[in-house]
Amino acid sequence: MSDPIKLLIADDHPVVRDGLSSMFTRDPEFTVVGEAADGAEAVRLAEALGPDVILMDLRMAGMDGVTAIAELSRRGVPARVLVLTTYDTDSHVLPAIEAGATGYLLKDAPRDELLRAVRAAARGEVALSPSVAARLMSRLRAPAPSTGSLSRRELEVLRLVAAGHTNREAAARLFITEATVKTHLLNIYAKLDVNDRAAAVAEGYNRGLLGAPKRP
Repeated sequence: MSDPIKLLIADDHPVVRDGLSSMFTRDPEFTVVGEAADGAEAVRLAEALGPDVILMDLRMAGMDGVTAIAELSRRGVPARVLVLTTYDTDSHVLPAIEAGATGYLLKDAPRDELLRAVRAAARGEVALSPSVAARLMSRLRAPAPSTGSLSRRELEVLRLVAAGHTNREAAARLFITEATVKTHLLNIYAKLDVNDRAAAVAEGYNRGLLGAPKRP
């Protein structure tokens, strides 16, 4: 039998932490190694306790969840972060994914869905609530802006791809997860109206995003 998944719960509401802790403790597949009341404590405990998955709220007093996720990535903490929040707007979802979250779930998710999401996150898989997945897909399917403008992080990813780096190497250089790199690439493909890495690089040069076009 495999070892239980080590879980760290970060939420500024004690009742929420207690409820989640009780739910996971009842299942032998999981073990709760710690609880944090804000992002700073979550970062400190993650480094000290080595959880496999961190359940991270976004709106917390002190250091918020997105800042904590970015800090965990910057410090190279290997734990997967699964956001668990009540907010599913673009202004909450996208920054969390860009910061390095492996998944994004809402607090009204059924128990079975939450358990599946934690298992998926522990395996390094993306775990998204249906509403969040639909929101992201809608953004990807939306017509690209006429300028094909890329965000700062998307440009960084495209430049690393153009330099020949793999997704894993790009993730390591930018202190984000491979899943986040893949999300940025999908956004880049949509904005540049291309279907693969090579075409994205070629279009990047054509549009002057990567400097002057390379001569044959």
